[in-house]
Amino acid sequence: MTRVYVSSVIPAPAASVWRRVRDFNALPDWTPFVAESRIEQNLPSDKVGCIRNFVLSDGGRIREQLLALSDYDMSCTYSILESPMGVENYVAKLTLTPVTDGNVTFAQWQADFDCPPEREQALTEQIGRNVFQAAFTALGKSFGGR
Repeated sequence: MTRVYVSSVIPAPAASVWRRVRDFNALPDWTPFVAESRIEQNLPSDKVGCIRNFVLSDGGRIREQLLALSDYDMSCTYSILESPMGVENYVAKLTLTPVTDGNVTFAQWQADFDCPPEREQALTEQIGRNVFQAAFTALGKSFGGR
């Protein structure tokens, strides 16, 4: 099993950041690589079990299922059901933690998945840099960061 882990500091209070990322259907609002998203079967976007179906800026389509959502822990866990990346057993978790010194947010995003050994390095870089870090960078900028 492969693990990707990325962390970042977002220059805003954790509650404010959580309001932005909590909506499982809001990826187009805070990531630079998602063009459009919808929740299948018109379920609420915070209902555990709902499936988001989104289109990437490059035209790829991904379907993910919400496995857990905790306002208390400011975290969400989801799995990939369908993706052009060629991963299996993909489960990711996004967690926000308040940093009291400076009233900022420590954001963590990790994913565990299976893939062919020859694709592990490329997928680790792609997911880590082009997905998780790109999203955190855009999120930070939306709150006035660099």
